[in-house]
Amino acid sequence: DWSSDVFISAKYNSIDELPDGAVVGSASLRRQAQLLARNPTLKVVNFRGNVQSRLRKLQEGDCDATLLAYAGLRRLDLADKATSILSEDEMLPAVAQGAIGIACREGDEGPMDLLAALNHESTRLSVVCEREFLKALDGSCRTPIAGIAKENADGKMHFRGLVSSLDGSRVVRGEGVADMNEAAVAELGRTVGAQVRAEAGEDFLDWSNADA
Repeated sequence: DWSSDVFISAKYNSIDELPDGAVVGSASLRRQAQLLARNPTLKVVNFRGNVQSRLRKLQEGDCDATLLAYAGLRRLDLADKATSILSEDEMLPAVAQGAIGIACREGDEGPMDLLAALNHESTRLSVVCEREFLKALDGSCRTPIAGIAKENADGKMHFRGLVSSLDGSRVVRGEGVADMNEAAVAELGRTVGAQVRAEAGEDFLDWSNADA
């Protein structure tokens, strides 16, 4: 699945194989929080640079493992570097992860007609749903928020989302199903976002804006 994260390691085959105290390289707060929720003994270190430099650092032993977006590896023809593709139960992806968006001026009918031929409607509706969830939580890159919307076997949109503390000690999750149209999926994202926000409490979300 293009939206998934991948686990990469020369020593271990999966997140669950990582021993207590293992070092994982990641600059993503979303990944850090979900990793620590699974195993709070892991040490997550800041891991920046392009994909090739991160893979080089991993090979040089800077850490035991890293996580990257599967879509990025596939587009760089590096999918074979993935040790395993993570399920949504292991690691919920970032909002709109893997999707490609093209901007166009509103009302500019010529380019819009051309772009319409490139549109993948199911993906577009997924992104609409996920972004409404993010908006409901006032999310930013400093907030451990994850969400994935997918068309299920019944032709409905199924959404799963979460917000977490940085250390993964508290994770609040929500999910729901809606019809496959723009109004319905947007409302689904907003509704699950509001439910998660209410369950988490405003104090839980305040830290994300403390140094904004």
